[in-house]
Amino acid sequence: MPTVKIRTNRQVTVPKVIFDELGLKEGDFVDVTQEGSRIVIEPKRLVNLDETLSADEEAAVERGFRELKRGNSVPWSELKDELGL
Repeated sequence: MPTVKIRTNRQVTVPKVIFDELGLKEGDFVDVTQEGSRIVIEPKRLVNLDETLSADEEAAVERGFRELKRGNSVPWSELKDELGL
């Protein structure tokens, strides 16, 4: 377990091995919480509201996953037409 030093303005450097393993990039966001006497830092992905799925889109995705689990699939060209892509 790497040990790091708290620097000016309470800044902490994430060790490179952990940074790389989590696929972090400079400018990414993280959540910082306290669990008892521990500090927990978790990667956070932010998205614009217009980039999220509607309820109908979420339902379509769920149906698709159920079909895939059953072994059913369609050609990509057919799916693109259905989705209007």
